[in-house]
Amino acid sequence: MQNKVHTQTFEFGDGREITIETGKLAKQANGSIVLKMGKTMILATVVSSEEAKEDIDFLPLSVDYQEKFASVGRIPGSFLRRESRLSDYEILISRLVDRAIRPLFPDDYHAETQVNLFLISSDENILPDALVGFAASTALSITDIPFYGPISEVRVGRIDGKFVINPYKDELDKSDIDLIVSGTENELNMVEGEMFNVSEHDMLEALKFAHEYIKKQCKFQLDFCEKIGGKKAFREYSHENNSDEIKKEIHNNFYNKIYEFAKNPTGKDDRTKTFKKMLDEYIESKGEDLSDSEKVMIKRYFGKTKKQAVRNMMLDNKYRLDGRKLDEIRPIWCEVDYLPNAHGSSVFTRGETQSLTSVTLGGKLDQQLLDSPMNHGFSNFMLHYNFPGFSTGEVKPNRGPGRREIGHGNLAARSLKKVLPEQMNYTIRIVSDILESNGSSSMATVCAGSLALFDAGIKMKDAVSGIAMGMISDSETGRYAILSDILGDEDHLGDMDFKIVGTSKGIVACQMDIKVDGLSYEILAEALEQSRRGRLHILEKMNETLDKPNDDLKPHTPRIEKIEIEKDKIGAVIGTGGKVIQDIQAKSATTISIEEVDNKGIVEILSNNMDGMNMAKSMILGIITDPEVGVIYDGTVKGIQEFGAFVEFLPGKQGLLHISEISWTRLNSMDGVLNEGDKIQVKLIEIDTKSGKFRLSHKVLLEKPEGYVEPAPRPQMPKKDNKFGDRRNDHRNRH
Repeated sequence: MQNKVHTQTFEFGDGREITIETGKLAKQANGSIVLKMGKTMILATVVSSEEAKEDIDFLPLSVDYQEKFASVGRIPGSFLRRESRLSDYEILISRLVDRAIRPLFPDDYHAETQVNLFLISSDENILPDALVGFAASTALSITDIPFYGPISEVRVGRIDGKFVINPYKDELDKSDIDLIVSGTENELNMVEGEMFNVSEHDMLEALKFAHEYIKKQCKFQLDFCEKIGGKKAFREYSHENNSDEIKKEIHNNFYNKIYEFAKNPTGKDDRTKTFKKMLDEYIESKGEDLSDSEKVMIKRYFGKTKKQAVRNMMLDNKYRLDGRKLDEIRPIWCEVDYLPNAHGSSVFTRGETQSLTSVTLGGKLDQQLLDSPMNHGFSNFMLHYNFPGFSTGEVKPNRGPGRREIGHGNLAARSLKKVLPEQMNYTIRIVSDILESNGSSSMATVCAGSLALFDAGIKMKDAVSGIAMGMISDSETGRYAILSDILGDEDHLGDMDFKIVGTSKGIVACQMDIKVDGLSYEILAEALEQSRRGRLHILEKMNETLDKPNDDLKPHTPRIEKIEIEKDKIGAVIGTGGKVIQDIQAKSATTISIEEVDNKGIVEILSNNMDGMNMAKSMILGIITDPEVGVIYDGTVKGIQEFGAFVEFLPGKQGLLHISEISWTRLNSMDGVLNEGDKIQVKLIEIDTKSGKFRLSHKVLLEKPEGYVEPAPRPQMPKKDNKFGDRRNDHRNRH
């Protein structure tokens, strides 16, 4: 028997509404809801194990968002014709939810928890990434799983100077801001998005505007919980062994040691080794009687003591672990044209973070195929971010990019995409290989990518630089410190990771994760202003290396030439089964693509050899060009007959060069006059409109000899009787 179904509707106030339903689908999950807006429907389910696995000291949370192809009435284009691994697009949306909800679970809750989000029906004009956080939080809120929510996520755009919540997809082209913002009723905790040269003030106003709607959606979720029986009490759990005695001992033993060590500027490797040695020597001093449970507690308390000591040191002394001032940027050096065979390359090094970035330019056939329900088509811009283990001194197998790499690469990609030229003939692939990492390798990728594009000769609108901001705060005393260009340790121990990318004129992209309650807009405004100064400093250092795009592409970069042809000529260029175009590519060593645009054919020729480019262009023009009487052509002899030669004067078009049209001198035989394959210039002198045959002449291109007299016509050859001639005559005679 179906349980009672509960529904409730949230109204935006502009005619749009979101409906939440529970009690109908997926009832064996701990929590499940269906969110509906227009034709878009998202099924959100939550399951959390009753017990934590042994010795797990963190929250094993997984968030998976998947789009069903049936939601848009399509069959998957993959070989298996079914949904398989998550696409990069789905992973990015999964991360939006993960980053928003993860900080709101209790620190001591370690049960394996899974949030599944399925797009089961789609309205192509309603973007689901602004709704999945709302759905996931509601599914969590109706359970007994410990979760200090609710949260919600909204998209904020700005169209014609006016902020808009959750704009439709077709409205985003008119918006200069595209931000996904997440938060609780009291504060924001996650921001991700892009914009174009927006000021820090305007960005802050966009966040405030988004938060007003987030508050309403959080209240709606609480009302929904009340409607179905009230907010459930959290389940009882005990996932950690704790000891006040051990905790106190660890604090007394290590707080001052760590504090004093942190006061002396050190490098990442020295800090890591020193802290590890402190902990290892302490555990060894306890002897073999120390249980595994006690070891786990010691490591946990040591980590918390280290965090407290290092944070207090920075708040007390107003300088950092590496000795820098709070707003000081690490030393920067850059180099371009490092890779001689790449189409563009750069090395960007900031402190102990380094990116080696390359740019490769290709044609239309190199575009990336996008095949997901809400993201279908082709992309001519790709950025791939690689983070090998050696970049942090670790041994780690290379198994393809993880979710972190995909997220960092996406932030860099959307940053650089904002400054690409409006009209771009090339397909661009940027690859950032992180060779060293100690804080904000994604921002190093942005800087290296900007320099590499300049080096490649891409006429970008402007250079971009990025910076990662952090914060250390003490809620008891109200003290805080905003940190520019954070280290890896400062990211781990801090309360905020705020990455901002921009040009000299304004912000183009950002990504923010806040790990602390009560971040005021005043502090956020201060962080944005400090980031602006740091970003401009980094940009100044980049400009010292290369401050504008190179005047031309590199000599070995393939060139692209486009030819516009009539729509009805496309088939002739391609040929039956692609035979003609394949022959052109093979002979000219070029890559050719053809597409129909606005009832015209656009032929794109890609080659890094100008002779091959000219050959392909000539062959294509020959195919699409209609022969004209009186025009001179460069021909090739294709066949010899006793009465003349057949000459190909345009690709696929042959005409007869009669023996009498070869020379002003009378030729009695074709022997030794021309051979197959000979090149000869001819003039088209006649087109037989009935048969479509062409008559050519070479002698009209030669100077007529002085006193030239037209020779008498050649005697006509007697006609031969056909095979049945005599018999037919006999037949006629008999009658």
